Amino acid sequence: GMDSGFGSDFGTGGGGGGKLDPGLIMEQVKVQIAVANAQELLQRMTDKCFRKCIGKPGGALDNSEQKCIAMCMDRYMDSWNTVSRAYNSRLQRERANM
Repeated sequence: GMDSGFGSDFGTGGGGGGKLDPGLIMEQVKVQIAVANAQELLQRMTDKCFRKCIGKPGGALDNSEQKCIAMCMDRYMDSWNTVSRAYNSRLQRERANM
């Protein structure tokens, strides 16, 4: 059939006797949270920058609007990177203490 056995052998690999590695699960959860946060941030950033930069929505952005949006996004990404770096170094410290 269409089911190529993908669902059936899920979680039995690795020879761990069926025990799931909690550390691995936490990693996957953290990755998914990070992705969700990034998507939300992007959405907020787009909303904020467009509202801030674009007086009247037209068919195209003029030069000053494009510059404004680029600057706005840059500032947003800078703060995002700062937060990410802090978060990652904390993750590494936690991992070292495990």
